[in-house]
Amino acid sequence: MMGPSPTACRASRRLPAARAAVLLAAVGAVACAAAGCQKPLFPENAPRTQFERFDTMRSGAAPKEELDVFGTPQPALRARLTPTTQD
Repeated sequence: MMGPSPTACRASRRLPAARAAVLLAAVGAVACAAAGCQKPLFPENAPRTQFERFDTMRSGAAPKEELDVFGTPQPALRARLTPTTQD
């Protein structure tokens, strides 16, 4: 009587590797989901640099966003990067 075919042996050797890959993918998905549920490191309303804090104290905060022609909020780069004039 002959033993198992060579094809069956190869398939049974690949099964633990496939099972390990599925387990690794599941653990990775759970880790990503758990990390996404934590609060952000820096609050949104905290100043990002000392220069932003200085500008807020001197002349008021520069707008962070402005609406484009379609009403979509865009970063207000022009308003934030133009130098303030002293009148």
